[in-house]
Amino acid sequence: MLSVSNLRATVGETEILKGLTLDVPAGEVHAIMGPNGAGKSTLSYVLTGRQGYEVTSGTVTLEGEDLLALEANERAARGVFLSFQYPLEIPGVPALTFIRTAMNAQRKARGEAEITAPQFLKLAKAKAAELKIDFEMLKRALNVGFSGGEKKRMEIFQMAMLSPRFLILDETDSGLDIDALRIVADGVNALRAPDRAMLVITHYQRLLDYIKPDRVHVLSGGRIVASGGPELALELEREGYDKYARAA
Repeated sequence: MLSVSNLRATVGETEILKGLTLDVPAGEVHAIMGPNGAGKSTLSYVLTGRQGYEVTSGTVTLEGEDLLALEANERAARGVFLSFQYPLEIPGVPALTFIRTAMNAQRKARGEAEITAPQFLKLAKAKAAELKIDFEMLKRALNVGFSGGEKKRMEIFQMAMLSPRFLILDETDSGLDIDALRIVADGVNALRAPDRAMLVITHYQRLLDYIKPDRVHVLSGGRIVASGGPELALELEREGYDKYARAA
């Protein structure tokens, strides 16, 4: 589904990604692990088209389409979704209004009919119940005054509502207690599907206890320096990243 080949990218004058190659087939969940500053978040921003990140060489395709040729909103309409490490607060914009606007914008870009208000509310109530989200919370300004766990659940709620095809989770476990982590992981696992793929970015094994990856990749020095099965995450938990940093 996603194919990244020899990707190089800079932020300002600094090269962060230095020839990164990665393939994530449809139906699979891949985890990216690595030390701070390795380029994990940069990879997520480059894939989603965030401004300020310049690709200097390499290719990225999603189901054969050149992802780098698309604007950020076009990538979202194709089904690329990023769950932020630190979700943004948007004062004055109710969460339900924000999500319905996003859904209809994506539908319009794909040539689909807008979702009606009754359809939207029925779907929103069902997804909120699955994620143990108080429906009243969805009427508040997006993420304003939310706890860390509430913000992460809101991200997963948006994901469930938008039903993207390629999901990028950037340190979704950051700031979550064990109960919130289980709820978020259950929401992510519910979205596993043969025609959908996920890239999970994390520092720690604990998230992967709940979201079982098909493959684990070590990102260090701007490149993928090792890949393996779920056992690789356990090795990193025991031994750290030192030998991979030296390899990079």
